[in-house]
Amino acid sequence: MGTSSGFGGQSGTSPLVPSFLGGEGAPPATGPEAPPDGALPETPPDGQPPQPPARPPIPPIGDPARFTAARNNFSRFAGSGGRDRASLGRAVSQYVSSSTGGPRGAAARMGSSRGAGSRLLGFLSDAVNRGAAEALRALDLGALAGRPIEEIFLGLSDYVCPDGGSVDEGIAREAFIETIVDLAEAGVTDLDTLTADQMQTVFELFATNAIEARICNDIGTKSVVLPSDAREAARVQAQLGDFIRRGVADALTTARATIAALTPARVLDAVTRIYEQAFGILAIMGDAEAAA
Repeated sequence: MGTSSGFGGQSGTSPLVPSFLGGEGAPPATGPEAPPDGALPETPPDGQPPQPPARPPIPPIGDPARFTAARNNFSRFAGSGGRDRASLGRAVSQYVSSSTGGPRGAAARMGSSRGAGSRLLGFLSDAVNRGAAEALRALDLGALAGRPIEEIFLGLSDYVCPDGGSVDEGIAREAFIETIVDLAEAGVTDLDTLTADQMQTVFELFATNAIEARICNDIGTKSVVLPSDAREAARVQAQLGDFIRRGVADALTTARATIAALTPARVLDAVTRIYEQAFGILAIMGDAEAAA
């Protein structure tokens, strides 16, 4: 399931919003010791040594058991070969409400994926409004104009997902690569004729892939019993992906007007709200599946 195969899962005591998410994943550190942006620290009185810069706050340690219920239910769903939809619903609902503290907390854990998503959506919006060639030229990638769309997107990889070594950065990059693979099946084959609906489809694919990988990595692949039959394992992945994509699609439908009026200064906020709405919808969908 995307990047989930490369990581053994979060330990229960890992911070709710990991420190490696940085500026894209957590609010900036504030407090009386931290000077405002652009301001110089106060000069100490004569004869006193300068004070060291304030350290950013350490993220609080999470509840050691916060992943347990979601992990157990997802293991039941996976072990059923994708047939136990009630366990899938409980796993997703518990992940959002209990493991991450709600939709806002779940969205905060999408640090690099929110940053990557904002860069992707900003580029796509520019391509729709000004044309692919101008959008690529603005990124010094004009040589890619007119190339096949998969080649263009591969060329965009370092811009959308700057290379990094953290799990979070790996999730964003793998989600983008999976999105490139999905383009043809989604009917997006020509960047020069990209429509607003196709722009939404591309972002929907990326956000779905990123959320799926984030959930799987947080639940912890080592503690989830997957079917030994390859066809059943593929069914599990398809069921999870379809479930998440329905939630993302509903969130994007709600945000259609916002996306149509995107500005570069507001794109990250818009993407963050889309992730929050998607996780909120997924929790509601999960509760409905569990009760069915």
